[in-house]
Amino acid sequence: MKPLIAAALGLALLWGCSAQQPARDDSLYQALGQRAGIQKIVEGMLLNIARDPRIVEHFRKIDIARLRDKLVEQFCVEAGGPCVYTGDSMAESHKGQHLTRSDFNALVEDLIKAMEAQNVPVPAQNRLLARLAPMRGEVIEK
Repeated sequence: MKPLIAAALGLALLWGCSAQQPARDDSLYQALGQRAGIQKIVEGMLLNIARDPRIVEHFRKIDIARLRDKLVEQFCVEAGGPCVYTGDSMAESHKGQHLTRSDFNALVEDLIKAMEAQNVPVPAQNRLLARLAPMRGEVIEK
């Protein structure tokens, strides 16, 4: 009886180990140039914001290096990459800033310019924007 139990356990282990996990869709992550590409996009966006009189004031007292790092993490996660976001929630990090729809739209325009500068295909741009869009409600007028 013991050999039969051992064989059954062995088969169960073998079967469990060979079962494949569902593949993660990282096609957007790839289209954005993986982590290095995402970092270039974020840095370009931050440079665009620095030159954007519509919203630059919102970033004057921000630790830009930390913001860059957290945005890279967040974009990487949203794109299906192998990252973990370690920052605050959008609601928490924008609390008390009273950002308007116009502020949000200006930031999106600066992001699009950064993606265009990195030659990110328009379909990939749209996919990233669609994944980020739900955050709008957590950011504006808070």
